Amino acid sequence: MGNEVLILIAEAMAVYFLVLWAHSLRHRFGPVHFYAIIGGITAIMSWVTDAGLSVQFGGVTFVIGSTVFYTSLLLGVFVVYVFDGPRATRIAISTVAGVSILVPMIAVALHIQMALIGKPNLAYIPLPSLRINTASVITTLIDLIFLGIAWEYLGRPGLGLKLWLRAYATLLAVMWLDVILFSTGAFAGTPHYRGILEGTLISRFIISLFALPFLYGYLYWQNQKKGLAIENRPVLAILKQVAEIEVELGAAQQEIERRKIAEAERDKLIAELQQALSEVKTLRGFLPICSHCKSIRDDQGYWNRLEAYLLEHSDIELSHGVCPECAKKFYPNVKMYEDE
Repeated sequence: MGNEVLILIAEAMAVYFLVLWAHSLRHRFGPVHFYAIIGGITAIMSWVTDAGLSVQFGGVTFVIGSTVFYTSLLLGVFVVYVFDGPRATRIAISTVAGVSILVPMIAVALHIQMALIGKPNLAYIPLPSLRINTASVITTLIDLIFLGIAWEYLGRPGLGLKLWLRAYATLLAVMWLDVILFSTGAFAGTPHYRGILEGTLISRFIISLFALPFLYGYLYWQNQKKGLAIENRPVLAILKQVAEIEVELGAAQQEIERRKIAEAERDKLIAELQQALSEVKTLRGFLPICSHCKSIRDDQGYWNRLEAYLLEHSDIELSHGVCPECAKKFYPNVKMYEDE
């Protein structure tokens, strides 16, 4: 095995490890450094791809930009989607797409600047191809979106796929989709289109076998050792905020139920207070009362019997009886109380 292949393998292992290690530190230091690494690798991938760096081995051409750096980006977005959800994945995709667009623009701007000042072209800064870079950006966006869709589709309970097989099938599907879309967009109609397509499909198959241990080992480590669950999300969760919306709707439903219970308790308390108030009428102020017959004078100046006044101004119901003193006085011959 030539030195070029050994260097390529070592380079790929180092970059794969760097991306996954940076992602594993997100809970300790935050995700900013991870997105910075993703952006930097995207810039390097764009430059290396435009430079056309490649390695030949066994009749197969391994393009360094896609073999090392694109695959590392794919692994990074893969684990972000699995463990951090669609929202974080959309940030990673935006980072990759933004840098992929920005780097060729900077290269073109530098070449234009050198031409304007009469200097020779910058040989170490390759001049990008508009067709190739457009195909690369569009293909990358589709690949990373398809990654989330394929992962969720292959994770349906009815399929019953093991974690390693689900991860490998998703990884290989995304890589082959990238080959078909990019090769068609960048080289369709050229004499080398068929050869590039076939050779890249073979190289991506070999790369997927090499990258799988890194991906599966990291997924297993995060899931088993770190206790980070692998969630089953809707198939289109990466395109729409379906997962977040479902969570928010669930929380909103719980809040609505809680408020309904609180409102019911409040209404019950108000009803009880209203009932208590309806049963209580307070007589306030001075009541003119006859010192002999105990009649009460109302606000109109009329004298009313005590019983009539109480019935009119309160909810009291009166019943008549005879106290012991009056019983002795008015009914001396009738025994009304046992102590008589």
